Amino acid sequence: MVAHINTLAFQGVDVLEVDVQVHIASGLPAFAIVGLPDKAVAESRERVRSALVAMGLALPPKRITVNLAPADVVKEGSHFDLPIAVGLLVAMGVLPGDEIAGFTVLGELALDGAVARVPGALPAAIAAVAAERGLICPVASGGEAAWGGELEILAPATLLTLVNHFKGTQVLSPPEPLLVESAPQGPDLCDIKGQETAKRALEVAAAGGHNLLMNGPPGAGKSMLAARLPGVLPPMDAVETLDVSMIHSVAGLLAEGGLTRQRPFRDPHHSTSAAAMVVAARAPSRARSHSATTACCFSTNCRNFPAPCWKACASRWRPAASPWLGPTATSPTRRAFSSSPP
Repeated sequence: MVAHINTLAFQGVDVLEVDVQVHIASGLPAFAIVGLPDKAVAESRERVRSALVAMGLALPPKRITVNLAPADVVKEGSHFDLPIAVGLLVAMGVLPGDEIAGFTVLGELALDGAVARVPGALPAAIAAVAAERGLICPVASGGEAAWGGELEILAPATLLTLVNHFKGTQVLSPPEPLLVESAPQGPDLCDIKGQETAKRALEVAAAGGHNLLMNGPPGAGKSMLAARLPGVLPPMDAVETLDVSMIHSVAGLLAEGGLTRQRPFRDPHHSTSAAAMVVAARAPSRARSHSATTACCFSTNCRNFPAPCWKACASRWRPAASPWLGPTATSPTRRAFSSSPP
C-alpha cells in the first residue's frame, strides 16, 4: 500500500503541488527519502522517528521509502516533516487515508511531537482553496492561514492532537484570522523643521503614486525626508495587505503569525548587486525590491548603482517595454526613490 499526502513546495510566493508517497515494504529495516530532498528534508527522518516515539509509536522494522513527487524538483524546507509523518501514520493504518486526502499538509516536527511554525502558511492556504482542499498547519500559523479564504483549517499543537482529532476523541476548533496591530512606523514627517518645498513634494508623490528624485549635497536631508514617507502613505487596503503578507509569509517575517497593514521601507546600498535587489525565488527576505512591494524603496547615491541593477529593477517593476522605474498598474502605491549629490 502506498499512502499519498498533499503538500507544497515554494518557489518565491508561488507554490508547486507535491505528492508525498510513503511505501512500507518487507526487507531490511531502512528509511529512505527520495525526490531531490535538501539537507533539511533529509534530516526529517530523525525528527519524524522521534515524534512517533514521543506519542507511543515506533516505526515498523521494514523498508520505508518516501518519494516526493515530482522527483525532478528540489524540495527545500522543514515543512515536509508533518506530511511525511502523516503519510507514515496512514501507511501504518493509524489515520484514515480517505479523510487525509482532502487536506494539504505542512508543518515542522519537534522531537517531542510538537508541530512548529513554518513559513508560507498564507500562500499554502490560498493554494488549498484553489485545489478545493482543507489545510493542516501548525497552531502558530493558523491565524495567518485563516486569511486564505473559505476552507477547513486544522491547526494542531502536537502530532498526537491531530491523530486524536481524526479518531474522534478530540475536536480541533478552527483558528481565527489574526491581524497584528503595529505601532506607528518610523519617524514622523512633522519632526522636520523647514524643508517646506521638499515636504510638499513628498506629499504630492504619496498622493499621486509618483516616483521622486532627490538631488542635493550631502547632509541636505534627502535620506531623512525619504525615511518619513511611509508615515504619509495611507494604510494598505485588503489587496495590498494580502500581497505584502504573502511575501512576508514565505520569508518568515510575519510577526506573531498574523497579517499586518504596516508598509515596509527598504533602503539598499549602492553596492547591492542586481541579484540581491530582485532575486526572490530562493530567499524572498533577501530581495530588497521584492520585499518592498506596495511600499517604498529608497536608493541612496543612485548614480553609483550599476546599470544591470537598474535594468533588473525596471523589468521587475514595469513591463519589459518600459526602461524607467515607476509605479505599476497593479501596485499604484509602490514608490521608487533615489538621491544623489549634484
